[in-house]
Amino acid sequence: MVYLVFAVGLVLLFLGGEVLIRGAVALARRFHLSPLVIGVTIVGFGTSTPELLVALQSALAGAPALALGNVIGSNIANILLILGLAALIMPVPLPLNVMRRDFAVMIGATLMLWAMLAGGVLARWEGAVLVAGLVAYLWISLRGAKPAAATTVNVELPPAMALWRALLLTLAGLGALMLGARLLVGSATLIARDFGVSEAVIGLTVLAVGTSLPELATAILAALRRHPEIAVGNILGSNVFNILGILGITALVTPIPVEPRFAGFDIGLALAAALSFLAFAALPARVGRIAGGGYLVSYLGYVLWLGLG
Repeated sequence: MVYLVFAVGLVLLFLGGEVLIRGAVALARRFHLSPLVIGVTIVGFGTSTPELLVALQSALAGAPALALGNVIGSNIANILLILGLAALIMPVPLPLNVMRRDFAVMIGATLMLWAMLAGGVLARWEGAVLVAGLVAYLWISLRGAKPAAATTVNVELPPAMALWRALLLTLAGLGALMLGARLLVGSATLIARDFGVSEAVIGLTVLAVGTSLPELATAILAALRRHPEIAVGNILGSNVFNILGILGITALVTPIPVEPRFAGFDIGLALAAALSFLAFAALPARVGRIAGGGYLVSYLGYVLWLGLG
C-alpha cells in the first residue's frame, strides 16, 4: 500500500507541476513578461514548487534531512540528469551573454549554502538571508525584463487564455502539488525505514528525482520541440530557487540540522556540476550529445556511490 501511495504522490507532483506551469505562463503573458524571464523565473520557480512543498512537509514532520537532501539532490539532478538527457536528444545552446547574471547567482548561492552548512545547522537568520537574496534576484530580473523580441531564448508559449482560467489552473496545480508532497514525504519516510536506508540518501535520490519530474518533462519536451534553450533557463531558475527560496523559507519555519555528509561531498558535487555548466557556456557555448552522455554517466555513478555508501 505504501508503494501505491508513493506512486500516487509522484503522479500528483508531476501533473500538478504541469498544470501550475501552464497557468503561470499564461499569467506571465497577461503581464507582458519576456520569454527569458518566463524561462528563468516563472517556469524555473514553478517547477521547483514540489521541492518547496516537500521540504516544508519534511521539516514539519521532523525529517529535516529529507528537506536538505532533496534540495541538494535536485540541484545535482537538474544538471547531470536533466540537462544530460536534453543534450542527448538535441545539443543544448548556452547563451552566456544573456544569462551571465543567472549563472553568477546560481554559483554564488551554492557557495553561500556551502559556507552556511559548515556551521552544522541552517538557522533562521541564515534562512532570512537566503530569502532576501531571492527577493533581490527577482527584483533585478523583473526590472531588467525585455520584450519578447529582444531575447534570444525561445519559449513556445501556449495560446492566450482568459485570466480566470489561468488563475484556476495555477490554483489547481498548487493544490495537486501540496497533496502530492504530503503523500510523497510520508511514503518515502516509511520506505526508507523499511529498507534501513537513511533519510539523507532517500532525499538525495528518490525524492530529488521525483520532485524534479516537472523540470525533466519541461526539458525533454523543449528538446523534442527544437527549443532546447528553455531547458537552460528552467535549470538555472530552478537551482537558484531551490537554494534561496526553498531552503530559505524552510529554515525560517524551523532551523535545519545539517548532517556532515551534506557539508562535504554532496554540496561539493552540486558546486562542481554548476561550475561545469558555466564552463560549457563560456567555452563551446553548448552542451553536445557527448557531454550530455558524460553528465548521465556521472549521475549514475553518484547514485551507485550513494547506494553503496
